[in-house]
Amino acid sequence: MSENAQTTDGDDRGLDAAEQRAAVRERYADAATDVAGCCGDDADPGSCCGDAAASDPEQSALDVGYSDEDVEVVEPGANLGLGCGNPTAIAALDEGETVLDLGSGGGFDCFLAARQVGPSGRVVGVDMTPEMVETARENAADNDAGNVEFRLGEIEHLPVADESVDVVISNCVVNLSPDKPQVFGEAFRALRAGGRLAVSDVVATGEIPPARRADPDSLSACVSGASPIADLETMLSDAGFVDVSIERDDGEPFGGDHDHEHLTDYLAAATIEAAKPAE
Repeated sequence: MSENAQTTDGDDRGLDAAEQRAAVRERYADAATDVAGCCGDDADPGSCCGDAAASDPEQSALDVGYSDEDVEVVEPGANLGLGCGNPTAIAALDEGETVLDLGSGGGFDCFLAARQVGPSGRVVGVDMTPEMVETARENAADNDAGNVEFRLGEIEHLPVADESVDVVISNCVVNLSPDKPQVFGEAFRALRAGGRLAVSDVVATGEIPPARRADPDSLSACVSGASPIADLETMLSDAGFVDVSIERDDGEPFGGDHDHEHLTDYLAAATIEAAKPAE
């Protein structure tokens, strides 16, 4: 691993796995109960829950790659403005496919995916925050999304059967995990032979400041948990994936303008794609 690699037990940030999960649950429970944003007045403006997302989630979504139509077709409340890309744009979803969304939040990507796979397809969202799952289920009713369901669970231990989905998507969530190899292993297990992974996330492009690495708020804000591209490629290959492709975006990782130290000095948004070998 490179010297910037993040350990799976949190030692590099001074946080163990339980502390990391607690920090993430707390932030996104707040997001679920405040559709205006997850951080409140004292938000860390260098986070994906910063001022841009909190004040205007629609603009935040547009900034990271969603179209006007994407924003308009989903009922308000599902788009919390927390992503760093648009995984449905790279997933090339087909009618009738089954899609699994890791860290599904309010359900925004799930509802977009549901429109693409149609009534014969199915979308399953998994999130570890009970408040977020409850919010997403309410949003499913508002969006008349009968082919979408939300399950409570950790992305390191997915509540789905082996080889039961065609596509795994995720948006700015894998970086939050204290055990990324386990996440990719679980995604591989859930995919059918020939299935594919299409993820938008952040990657480390330089040394993350020590103060950030040791800060639970920075971890839960999608900053200090980012791994270098080379390490992610190794994790995916070790999990069994082939055709691994990770492309960084040199723009603002979370869209919008933030009054903070330059995240782009050591962080970038990226698209992560891979496939499970066909039998």
